[in-house]
Amino acid sequence: MGRPKGFNREEVLEKAMPVFWKHGFADTSLQDLERATGVNKSGLYAEFRDKEDLFMACLRHYLETQGKRGLLTREPLGWMNVENFLKNGPLYKGDQQGCFSVNSMREFAILPDEAYAAVTENRALLQRLLAMNIEAEKTKMAPSAIAEMVLSYFSGLCIERNLKAGKSSSTRKIESFMTALRSL
Repeated sequence: MGRPKGFNREEVLEKAMPVFWKHGFADTSLQDLERATGVNKSGLYAEFRDKEDLFMACLRHYLETQGKRGLLTREPLGWMNVENFLKNGPLYKGDQQGCFSVNSMREFAILPDEAYAAVTENRALLQRLLAMNIEAEKTKMAPSAIAEMVLSYFSGLCIERNLKAGKSSSTRKIESFMTALRSL
């Protein structure tokens, strides 16, 4: 019988995720992950096949636990949910800027197909939720088309967070964008 592990899987994911988030998959070393999680190489490899497996576990954990979807399911559905999603979706927390999923998209070429599938599946869900909120507003333009624009705008906001743009600047941009959306 092997030694019992001295760590909690979810805690490891919560500690490893900010490292991947800040540095990306390619620039995160095993030593970075050991330092951040407090778990040595053999402990990490006992729980995860390799760095890629740990990254995928972090990405899945992020997608399953993020609160962004809840911002789009509050009743009544409508523009207020869309605006709250844009204002509160991108994170403003230390090195965790924007969205881990959006940040991960820049490395699709070196990530497993599973990462692409997880991110695109999540984006499709967000787009459906956005479209439901927009449909509730009885727009002239197709809700699905507006939802695509909102999701692209959200990705841009997340990327801009990596530039450390101020939250007040983002808020002004979002309010202007919402004014434009409401006219569609």
